[in-house]
Amino acid sequence: MFEWTRLATFMVAAGLLIVAPGPAVLYVVARSVDQGKLAGLVSVLGIALGAVVHSLAAAVGITAVLAASALAFSTVKYLGAAYLIYLGLTTLLKKPEAQEKIVVEPKPLWQIFRQGFVVNLLNPKTALFFLAFLPQFADPAHGSVPLQTFILGLIFVVIALLSDSVYALLAGQLGGWLKQSQTFQQRQRYFSGLVYLALGVGTAVSGSKAK
Repeated sequence: MFEWTRLATFMVAAGLLIVAPGPAVLYVVARSVDQGKLAGLVSVLGIALGAVVHSLAAAVGITAVLAASALAFSTVKYLGAAYLIYLGLTTLLKKPEAQEKIVVEPKPLWQIFRQGFVVNLLNPKTALFFLAFLPQFADPAHGSVPLQTFILGLIFVVIALLSDSVYALLAGQLGGWLKQSQTFQQRQRYFSGLVYLALGVGTAVSGSKAK
């Protein structure tokens, strides 16, 4: 279903984006520091489940696009590439802001899971990212594009689950620094921005294969 080079490229790109921490990781770190590693891991599971739903939604969206025409799918891929470039530029050009301490209110584990799920599920930026990112690595010549999109989403979720769990486990020792370090924030900003740009420009230059 996947070319090994395409799948490997996806896993590397996904890994780079995931390792560079964003708001979800900072929330997990804050939860782990303030309420323990178990609470952090539970929040990771909630966030991951929300991402699975976004993967399914992206696959369903691609199904609707493919039902329209191959040209529509190519358009979606180009728009996705443009969106990734936009994310990269805005991330790199965003002015550093004064760091504020992230505070999370202690909650029962089931509420922590639900909160992580709902917050990620209702995040429109996550939905847009999945719709823009996943189709870049789907190839109609190798089977069902919606199925490929969903599987890629699941792979992304698994990588994120592993990475976020590591952050949750390490947060007990380093969490306070991770939440407040400006160096940490700046490095993840530049790292994420460059990866977004590389993905978007690479797709735009190579062109869509959905023809």
